[in-house]
Amino acid sequence: LLQLSTVGAFVGPVKSPHNSIVGTQKLSSVVTELPDSLDDSAIIAAQACADFADANGEMGRCRVDFDTTVGDETFTVLKSSTEFMQKFVSALCYSMIDGLQQRRQDELMRVAQARAKLKRLLELDQQLTEGEDDDEEESEIDEESRKQRDELAEIIKSGGTSGAAPWDGPVARVYFPDEGNAALAQRDWKLGTDVPACVEFTACGGIVTQDTSRDELLFFFCPQASESENVERILLQAEEERGTNLKLTVFVNPNLVDMGVTGYGYAGRLLRERLIDRLQQTYYLRTLAWGALTRKWPDAFSVWQEDEDAPGGYRLISTLDRLPSNPEVEDIYDLENQKGESKEQG
Repeated sequence: LLQLSTVGAFVGPVKSPHNSIVGTQKLSSVVTELPDSLDDSAIIAAQACADFADANGEMGRCRVDFDTTVGDETFTVLKSSTEFMQKFVSALCYSMIDGLQQRRQDELMRVAQARAKLKRLLELDQQLTEGEDDDEEESEIDEESRKQRDELAEIIKSGGTSGAAPWDGPVARVYFPDEGNAALAQRDWKLGTDVPACVEFTACGGIVTQDTSRDELLFFFCPQASESENVERILLQAEEERGTNLKLTVFVNPNLVDMGVTGYGYAGRLLRERLIDRLQQTYYLRTLAWGALTRKWPDAFSVWQEDEDAPGGYRLISTLDRLPSNPEVEDIYDLENQKGESKEQG
C-alpha cells in the first residue's frame, strides 16, 4: 500500500452495513487489491461506483469509506478527507456525466493549440527583436503580440477552460454538512480546472435555493447524525423530482447514527433500516497499524498484512463476503500470526 500512511488523515472506523437493496446479488470471490496511492484509490472508488450504477440502474444508493488515519484524530473527518473527495468526485463525474469527457478533451486540445501558437509567437518575436528598428509600426506589432501571448498563456494556465462557454449540462451536486464548508469548497476546489465545471456545492442544512433540475449525481460528504433528518429529506425529494434522471447517490464517510443524537435504540434502528442499510458498500479502505482492509464492489473484502518480503510490501491474509467488525479484523490478524509462530517453532 504505497505511501498511504503519508497521504493524510481520513475518516475513522465505520460499522458494517447490512445490504438489503442488493441482498440477492452474489459477491465476487475476486480479491480486492490495495491501491498504490490516494489518486489510485479515488479512481478505483469511482470505477466501482460507476460499475454499480451500470449494474443496478438509475437511482442507486451506495457508500464509500476511506480511512488512512490509523486512529490519528488530529484533523476532522471532513478536512482530512477533502483531497480524496476532490479526486473521487472528479473521476466519477468524468465516468458518468454525459458530455463531460468530450469537453475535457476539447480543453486539452485548446491547451495543445495554445502551446503551439505561443511557441510560434515567441519565435517570431525573437526574429523581430533581432532586426528591430524601433519605429512606431513595430511597437504596435509588439503590443498586439503581447496581447496574444497573454491570452494564450491564460488558456494554458486554466487548462483550456479560459474563454470556454459555461457548462450547461448535467450537474453533480456535493452536499456538505453546513454552509461554511460548502463556501470553503466553492473557494478552494478550483472548479473548472482541478474539479469539473459540472460540480456544484450545497449545504444540508437550511433551504436549498439552487436549481436542482439538472442534478444527475448526488454526493453527501461526511454527513453527520445531526444532519440525518435533512439528508433523508433531501435524498427522498431528489429521487421524487428527478426520478430516473438521478443516476446515483453516493455517501462518502457517513456517520449518521450517533448515541448522543439519534441514539442506538428505536429511532436509530429505523434510520438504519430506511437509509443506512440500503447503501451498497462500493469502496472501502481502512489502514491498520499492521496492514489494511479494503473492498471494491463487487469483489471481496480483503485483509492485508505488512510483509517486507511480499510483492508490494503486503500479503493477503483473509477474504470475506461482508465487512468485518474491528474485533473480527484483529482476530484474523492474531490467528494468522499464531500460525506463523507455530510454523517457526516447528
